[in-house]
Amino acid sequence: MITLPKALLDKYDDWLEREAVDANRHGEHRKWLRYYLDFCHKYGNGYLDELSLGLFAEKLQDKGQHPFQIEEASRAVRLYYRMAGETKDALPTPACEPERISKLPPATMKSEGASWVGELTRLREEIRIRHYSAKTLSSYYGWARKFQAFVRSKSPTLLDTDDVKRYLTWLAVERDVAASTQNQSFNALLFFYRHVLGKEFGKVDGVVRAKRRKYVPVVLSREEIDIVLSKLEPPFDLVVKLLYGCGLRISECLDLRVNAFNLEMGVLTIHDGKGGKDRTVPLPETLVPAIRSQLEVVRSILDQDLSTESFAGTFLPHALERKYPKAPTEFIWQWFFPAILLTKVSGANEFRRYHLHVSHVNKAIKAASDSTTLTKRVTAHTFRHSFASHLLQANYDIRTIQELLGHSDVQTTMIYTHTVKSSTKKEPRSPLDF
Repeated sequence: MITLPKALLDKYDDWLEREAVDANRHGEHRKWLRYYLDFCHKYGNGYLDELSLGLFAEKLQDKGQHPFQIEEASRAVRLYYRMAGETKDALPTPACEPERISKLPPATMKSEGASWVGELTRLREEIRIRHYSAKTLSSYYGWARKFQAFVRSKSPTLLDTDDVKRYLTWLAVERDVAASTQNQSFNALLFFYRHVLGKEFGKVDGVVRAKRRKYVPVVLSREEIDIVLSKLEPPFDLVVKLLYGCGLRISECLDLRVNAFNLEMGVLTIHDGKGGKDRTVPLPETLVPAIRSQLEVVRSILDQDLSTESFAGTFLPHALERKYPKAPTEFIWQWFFPAILLTKVSGANEFRRYHLHVSHVNKAIKAASDSTTLTKRVTAHTFRHSFASHLLQANYDIRTIQELLGHSDVQTTMIYTHTVKSSTKKEPRSPLDF
């Protein structure tokens, strides 16, 4: 972490007073400024470049910072921008080396300094009204912030289609992003224009499109899956067994609650999966004993939590708690893979139980695969790919596999035809001769 000159900090403190920033937040503003300048120094970005702020906000988002914290960090940096406009000693030393300067839009494009707070707040509201997932909210909000940095905080009322064209082209040419990333940004900005700004794109012609590459997913053999499983400790081994045995996404697996399991019928129900859809999949019979054992662990954790005075139950989706006030402490609503520690609820003197964090699972899988002699890159999604490929290899119908995976379009499922060795004979024969 770079050391900021005392003169700069003293000047910044004066500006905090001048701008009537809450005295209780002065320390936070200084912290964000120091983080921002250190970020610019580390990655060779311009200290007074609006796009640097967009990249900094993207970094904070990747680290899981709350939108309020990202917004406060942006305000702290923009205050520094205004201060730097009136003084020549606003840059820390040493300055960035010329060869490390990132490819940024021309420096002659000055920030217009328009506030997007109202538009970004409206964006969050529009996404929540439609009950989109938290990941969609995070993604769309992040793209809007990056777009704001690219157009130098241009007034939202002046935005037009040309701004989107320039941004999408810049992503493909300068940032060299994947086609899926460019498409995601396009969808996010389309939503922002249509539902927040009340505008339509019209035709977006003349945009350089990132080249879509053919992707063949990594698939493990059954023997390789067993090797990885042998390196995993509970409860991560059961997580992976459900990922592979039921073809689940990692988020679907960790979102499972006790009431999702019907052991008598051998059925697992995935509620509110990708796209807000529910589906059912058969439970592997070999996992029933392990599932019963995990349910006893969940019950034991709940009994222990209920003895804690400040325990308020588990987190529930949407307004379910208002409809069923006792549900948070009922056994059937508990997470099947509860987190190790309780979570303190912000703004309330209470603790709740969340589910196992996805990063813990990913780290466990990586550590397990690294300890083997496998030559393939193994992630949580690899086991879902293996599930589909092994079913296809066992001559299951592609439509059946599509339903088990929860794909909206069979074309998505067709990618697994490239992971299975073809058994087509070279010389075609008439079926009358079979």
